[in-house]
Amino acid sequence: MVGNDEEDLVVNLSLEDSQGGRFRNIFGVVRLIWTELTAGVGAWGSLKPLVAGVLAVVPFLFLGQHFNRQHQKGFDWMLLQLPLALTILLWPVLWAWSILDAYRVAMVAVSEAENRRRALELVS
Repeated sequence: MVGNDEEDLVVNLSLEDSQGGRFRNIFGVVRLIWTELTAGVGAWGSLKPLVAGVLAVVPFLFLGQHFNRQHQKGFDWMLLQLPLALTILLWPVLWAWSILDAYRVAMVAVSEAENRRRALELVS
């Protein structure tokens, strides 16, 4: 039988951390992840085209365009699909195009954000 040689680890929190500081840190982390995901910079930015493509796969809603902050294009395509829904051949073309467009726009946003970041590093 092994003896109880464990040491106690004592963590002292300042008064600020115990009064809501933890929640501010959690929200700060979530906000940072969301900003990097949607801005296209950093490790999360590389996932932006994939997320946009996956959201665009949902039919009828054009969520990929809304994720890329192209709300007007998403609404326009939603209205355009109403008459196209009557033609079975043209609606799948619009749907497939929306998936490719959402992915392409997200890739362009990521590359532009990365170029801006590199330019700022060179200037600094």
